[in-house]
Amino acid sequence: MKLVVLASPILKEEVQQKFVGLAASVEYVGSMDAFTAIEDADAYFDFDFNNETVRLEKLKKLSTKLVFINAVEHTLADIKLPFIRINAWPGFFLRNISELVANDETKKHAAEKILNDLNFGYRFVPDVPGFISARVVAMIINEAYFTLQEKVSTKTEIDIAMKLGTNYPFGPFEWGQNIGLEKIYKLLIELQKTDNRYPISKALEEEV
Repeated sequence: MKLVVLASPILKEEVQQKFVGLAASVEYVGSMDAFTAIEDADAYFDFDFNNETVRLEKLKKLSTKLVFINAVEHTLADIKLPFIRINAWPGFFLRNISELVANDETKKHAAEKILNDLNFGYRFVPDVPGFISARVVAMIINEAYFTLQEKVSTKTEIDIAMKLGTNYPFGPFEWGQNIGLEKIYKLLIELQKTDNRYPISKALEEEV
């Protein structure tokens, strides 16, 4: 099995941890041109995906291939390409179960076969911004910024309280830094478009 991976240094490190020991040949590339130039891979993973026109035009070359895109904020309905969405925000790809979205049954079955062969845990979820876990984590981080904004406590104290009180692996501010606050902010903007339950904290917006 041959896999092609395009990823920034931080995500590449996570991918290498996840892919270590696999019965597969993994080729890491550093550009979209190199990514789309390879024609004989069984699966392509674009962990640096963005919904910009230039990138989408290049990715169209792989429309008939099995392509996984790290598209957390944008849905397949927005992207309009027959790919597989995967939640690969920093820290999420290393979890035991990956969240996926497919809008093409043939591609979904192909993805299931590849992931089963790789012995990856996964779940297919609805095509909504943020999947499930990223949406929840973004809300937690946003609420922590509301708490900070209201001067209830400090970042350090809130992080400690959430880790000790709820057994979270990170405090909300640590989570925000690990994932990237800009990613959190962009997801909240997308969620706001269809749901008024996601007002963005001014403190978070100002920090971004």
